[in-house]
Amino acid sequence: MNKNSIYFIAFVLLSTIASIRSQSSTEKISSVPNQCVSKTKCGPCIQTPNCAWCMQPDFGERPRCFQPELTPTNPCPEEFVIDPRNEMIMIKEAALSRGGQLLSGGGMASGGTYEEQSSGQSSMSGSSSASGGSSASGGSSGSAGGSVVQISPQMVNLRMRVNEKHTMMVNYAQAEDYPVDLYYLMDLSKSMEDDKEKLSHLGDLLSDTMRNITSNFRLGFGSFVDKVLMPYVSTVPKKLQHPCDGCEAPYGYKNHMKLDMDTRQFAENVKNAHVSGNLDAPEGGFDAIMQAVVCEREIGWRERARHLLVFSTDAGFHYAGDGKLGGVITPNDGACHMERNMYTHSSIQDYPSISQINLKVKQHSINIIFAITAQQHEVYKKLSEHIEGSSSAVLSDDSSNVVDLVREEYKKIRSSVEMKDSASGSVKVTYFSKCLGNERKQTNKCDGLSVGDVVTFETEIVVTSCPENEKDRMQTFQIYPVAVGEALTVNLEMLCSCGCENSGPTFELNSPKCSGDGTLSCGICECNDGFFGGKCECSKKDLDSKFGIDNLKCRANATSLECSGQGNCVCGQCHCTPRPNPDEKISGKFCECDNFSCDRRNGLLCSGPDHGVCECKTCKCLQGWTGDACDCSTSVDTCMAPNGKECSGNGKCVCGQCECSSEKGVRYTGKYCEKCPTCPDKCDDLKSCVECQLYGKGPLKDANECAKNCTLFTPIPLETINYEEERDEHICTRYDEDECRYQFIYSETVEKNGTITTNVRAQKTPDCPPKVFLLGIVLGVIAAIVLVGLAMLLLWKLLTTIHDRREFARFEKERMMAKWDTGENPIYKQATSTFKNPTYAGK
Repeated sequence: MNKNSIYFIAFVLLSTIASIRSQSSTEKISSVPNQCVSKTKCGPCIQTPNCAWCMQPDFGERPRCFQPELTPTNPCPEEFVIDPRNEMIMIKEAALSRGGQLLSGGGMASGGTYEEQSSGQSSMSGSSSASGGSSASGGSSGSAGGSVVQISPQMVNLRMRVNEKHTMMVNYAQAEDYPVDLYYLMDLSKSMEDDKEKLSHLGDLLSDTMRNITSNFRLGFGSFVDKVLMPYVSTVPKKLQHPCDGCEAPYGYKNHMKLDMDTRQFAENVKNAHVSGNLDAPEGGFDAIMQAVVCEREIGWRERARHLLVFSTDAGFHYAGDGKLGGVITPNDGACHMERNMYTHSSIQDYPSISQINLKVKQHSINIIFAITAQQHEVYKKLSEHIEGSSSAVLSDDSSNVVDLVREEYKKIRSSVEMKDSASGSVKVTYFSKCLGNERKQTNKCDGLSVGDVVTFETEIVVTSCPENEKDRMQTFQIYPVAVGEALTVNLEMLCSCGCENSGPTFELNSPKCSGDGTLSCGICECNDGFFGGKCECSKKDLDSKFGIDNLKCRANATSLECSGQGNCVCGQCHCTPRPNPDEKISGKFCECDNFSCDRRNGLLCSGPDHGVCECKTCKCLQGWTGDACDCSTSVDTCMAPNGKECSGNGKCVCGQCECSSEKGVRYTGKYCEKCPTCPDKCDDLKSCVECQLYGKGPLKDANECAKNCTLFTPIPLETINYEEERDEHICTRYDEDECRYQFIYSETVEKNGTITTNVRAQKTPDCPPKVFLLGIVLGVIAAIVLVGLAMLLLWKLLTTIHDRREFARFEKERMMAKWDTGENPIYKQATSTFKNPTYAGK
């Protein structure tokens, strides 16, 4: 442990001593637990919600960090209390406007387009002045005289504590006849040739359509192909000049027409733009989007206008990392690189990433409309989900529906407002709004808006944590509608430190109140090197060495922890660490005791104050209770069996329950240890009386015998038997002389006079097996055998008859075929022979 660590521990120790002693002070703080008392410096104290710091120098040993709401009598004079509150100062609040008419929801204007209001020259420590506030991306936070105002207020200064929310209303209204800049960015690869021709004829119609929406409309045109590198574009010299029939040389991105109101020039530029060609399917659209967004001067984006970028293609896109295929490894810097309307760094820098595109679109307040053919629409639809303020729509194969597409998409954009903010990770902004309805809900987006509709967003701002760097505690961020060049600028000062830590009446270097060896800061001493203690009264000579005598005084023995690990050793004495809950105390010479580490039952310490109390980590039980957690009753009433013996004499009562014993190999069970494998079964003793009284059966079925021998109980007949073991009931199942099954339940209770009463509940109707007619079964079996035999004989007779008839028919057929023709018989010879004389001459 180094010297500074020792000093810090000593400082914390002496501060906590005040917390311990204050618990026994006559002026007690409320017993409600709070996290203020554990804070020993002003900065951490005011970073805790609802806590205040007392900087009074002579405040004694009470906790300086306290919760005013829980302190009945404020122990600190009001002039010494540091309890900063959230504060908002309005710097600029111009009224919302609709053309030359003011709308409700903004500042109260007396005339004209708006009237700028501010809070005067209210000072705010460390905050920005009204004139020095940051502006929204793409435009200033306020409005110049006579310009349109769509969000109000425009600038505020906030001073906020950690984890204490501040609610602020932000109003938005869409202005009428708001200027629109539309830049048409088109893929001019060979496959888009027919689309280009159609677009050149639709320029006037597109302009007329947009002028029906706003009279202040400008149109521009740009095109792209891909990086002029392999494998994107063929680098064969001939192909570099004419990559395809009727194609011009490939290029990355070209700005054909700056934003202008001349629609004829737009049609002429589209018509004169020649298509080109490339090798792979994806195009270099991301390069073109980046340049069209960031090159404000070259494109002609106006500061106060709705910016629309229509991106038209029938192919996919290259993104960051694809440039390595062509040997381009330099990341895209997101800057403008345009000369003579051509992108100069196409072959120098990689494609931009989706996140870079999203960042630049937000910074320059641009709505991208992806007009994509049906084959690629799903890809760009997913892409639009990652780019703020963008949307996608299906473009026809020849772009003939582009006018309708732009009109519909702009209508969607204009009828919706989405609030975003640029707050850092230590600031959280949550949005609530009723939109145009009556129900307040958590949302940052409202749809279905028309010109003149005022939407109010209730913003809850919370500083979640204090940045370690003090410079980061002064922040400026914007709350803005997506793709609208206006914003509310918030100059935020985080209240993380106290002014008395550096100056003021309670700040003094080498103060006598700190023994001249420390600085008085916010009422407490910050000791110089080599000194420590509540008043810097100790020097390094008083520090305990690792094996020093003073150090040993803080240990119960040589092997135990210093102050039992629950305190710090100062000058040979243990100072126990205070607990956040004032009811929990650590005590003892070596901080070895506490009143909160005892055993618990059902979450209660020592089973509750009516059972016992916790003293030095051990439960001290009250009379009638025992056990580690005082959860066992010493009474044996719950263990008394019906025979009047504790646990039937077969066990002992422990914590109100019987623990049965095992004697001579016999193990007893049951609530009162009344059961064992060889114990007589009382069910057999009660069986005869139950049978004769309810069913008129059994050995005592004679009425006189039954009445004479069954006098101890009368069974209660029940349709259904419900067995409840916890009520010490026993269920019996038996069979009568007719093999009928029945059940009964018996229980025994001990009366006040010591007699035992037996209660029996029995099944009203026994379950008897159905009667079997044996003679009928035997005759039926015989008859079935005879019938089966006759059926088999008849079947055999039928089969033999069929077989005989088939054999006879086959015999008759063979006999008929045996009558051969003599001329056909190969061994037949006539009875006479004829011979010819070869020498006979006919005479």
